Amino acid sequence: MRPAIVPLLALALACGDAPRRPATKAAPPARPAIPGPAAESPRSPDRYRVVFTTSRGAFTVEVTRALAPRGADRFLELVQGGYYAGTRFYRVVPGFVAQWGIHGDPAVSARWREATIPDDPPRTGNVRGTIAFAASGPDTRATEVFVSTGDNRGALDRQRFAPFGTVVEGLDVVDRLNGEYGEEPNHAKIKRQGTAYLTRWFPALDSVVDARVVPPGGR
Repeated sequence: MRPAIVPLLALALACGDAPRRPATKAAPPARPAIPGPAAESPRSPDRYRVVFTTSRGAFTVEVTRALAPRGADRFLELVQGGYYAGTRFYRVVPGFVAQWGIHGDPAVSARWREATIPDDPPRTGNVRGTIAFAASGPDTRATEVFVSTGDNRGALDRQRFAPFGTVVEGLDVVDRLNGEYGEEPNHAKIKRQGTAYLTRWFPALDSVVDARVVPPGGR
């Protein structure tokens, strides 16, 4: 008589060694939903600090509301709402500016695009280390900001960009942000396609990991 053929699965079960299913990877925690713009930005403190943790390190911005009240209020609203987390430094021109603030999700970007704030009259020059909102004309400030990495008092002061704060720690981190693409990333395409466009064509761009408000003098 031929010996009975026991199916491999049955044999494995009998031996207490059933085939294992591949482990399922846990999904990364989802970022909290980004709120849309308030009808009016809440009033910010007279002075506050924001720490930006980036793919190159951290830098700290100190905001002085008296310099540009509307800009200071909007910046606080964006930071507290988590808007800047994950955004790319899409325009980095060494010795000129490092700019960011278009959200990676086009739907989120679209909600904020028309939520512009009126201009603040400039009260200080665009010297190295200052931060201001980018604009494409009068009263068009919304979410995009830039740090001057050079002395831009000539051209940018004439265009009436209004700094609302200064990088007080980590300006060397801003200087080290990847500037290999310069001004090549297309502004309109970033707004339409978000991170997908930047990841495909400009994969080495640096990004904001997190931005948080800290107590005055804190880190």
